[in-house]
Amino acid sequence: MNDPKGCNCPGPRYLTAFGRRSFIQVGMLSGLGLSLPQLFRASASTVLPSTGGVKRTEGPAKSVIQIILPGGLAHQESWDPKPEAPIEYRGPLGVIKTKIPGIVFSENLSHTAQVADKITVVRSITGRIPDHGQATYQMFTGYLPTPAILHPSVGAVVSNQFGPRNNLPAYVGVPNVPLAGGTGYMSSKFGAFELGADPGQKNFQVRDISLPKGITNERFERRRSAREALEDHFREIESNPTELDAMGEFYQLAYKLISSPQARQAFSLDGEPEAMTQLYGEYKNLPIGRQLMLARRLVEAGVRLVTVMYGGWDNHQRIKEAINDGLPAFDHAFAGLITDLDQRRLLDSTLVMVTSEFGRTPKVNENAGRDHWARVYSYALAGGGVRRGQIYGASNATASEPDPLCANMSETLYVTTISEQGGKEKTRHGNDKRFCSARGIGSGRIGFTGEHSGRAHRSAPESGGGGSRETAQVHRRV
Repeated sequence: MNDPKGCNCPGPRYLTAFGRRSFIQVGMLSGLGLSLPQLFRASASTVLPSTGGVKRTEGPAKSVIQIILPGGLAHQESWDPKPEAPIEYRGPLGVIKTKIPGIVFSENLSHTAQVADKITVVRSITGRIPDHGQATYQMFTGYLPTPAILHPSVGAVVSNQFGPRNNLPAYVGVPNVPLAGGTGYMSSKFGAFELGADPGQKNFQVRDISLPKGITNERFERRRSAREALEDHFREIESNPTELDAMGEFYQLAYKLISSPQARQAFSLDGEPEAMTQLYGEYKNLPIGRQLMLARRLVEAGVRLVTVMYGGWDNHQRIKEAINDGLPAFDHAFAGLITDLDQRRLLDSTLVMVTSEFGRTPKVNENAGRDHWARVYSYALAGGGVRRGQIYGASNATASEPDPLCANMSETLYVTTISEQGGKEKTRHGNDKRFCSARGIGSGRIGFTGEHSGRAHRSAPESGGGGSRETAQVHRRV
């Protein structure tokens, strides 16, 4: 936000991956009566052709729920408070004890404190860029922005490499994803299915996944048959049917989603009992509870990666009021999600990540807020092979730098840390560093990329036109 005392930050501007594209109802595509494929097709003809997904062996994490807190959440007022620091560093909020002995969170994470034994907090995330757009791009893609190439997001890569399950899109945005969450140089068919509606609103309904009034299943099938006959005719007369064949892929995705009652039900919160509402919390004008409840339904039904965006955390002013207003709803919903997944025995197969593009400055500024800070901040992880009840890494006494005795990580979602054992690692500079954790962070593979080398390291930046990629990796023993 702009501040009269000198803050020039305009705040994060998150265009969705499809810009202002509206969802067009089924029944509006000329005489054939089917427009959902436009959602899948988008602008595929303008991007590089894809070779298609390659069959991959799944790791422990069968699905991912990525919770994004855009704007740059203050680690001091959330995962990494400094109650013993001077007041100008400590900030205005108190702390609360967690189920991890000796570990505290900020006072507004009281529900999460009770499930801390089921999660891992990484307190040594490091980035380079205290700029919203560029840091968000790196958070989604693992690369620094470059004019030479537009990289795909991790969701698009998951969609490409693993494909859809159970007639559901592989990648879903609740309610949408920013431009950095797009497909980059990949075909847009690997992009996120955006809901086009907010689950927090009353009478929530995802558009385009059900037949409009007056269109019966029989009529729908007749239109489908007519379209296929028309395409067959064009294939016979066209010398290059590639584009027509590609269009067929988008229609097939649309047909499967529309014609599957189970798939449609996954996008509905109807029938969820009141106990679930209480578990996730219900806060006026704050939809995060219903958003995470829907995310759970989607991964339970077969969606591979769900991105949920909640709130705005660019708190250059009055950070106490901003955190008190927005964080309790997240706290309640996040703790409810972890509890719900665990009770359904889905937590071990679902990786939950809480991310933000950077943190906030160590000192509270003259406007009672904190400014951008990328040198150290925190993520929270749970499930999908992540060891439970761990604090991994540390910041220093003022939350301004990673503790020099601890291994740190670059901000990336492509490779997350994994290790069977703590101990020492050799950096590329030859110095010894130790993990500030009795044990490593996980017992299984996290995410969908990376090889298992059995050691910790930070890779050197890559060179060339593809931009630099700084990735910290700690792999499990095989």
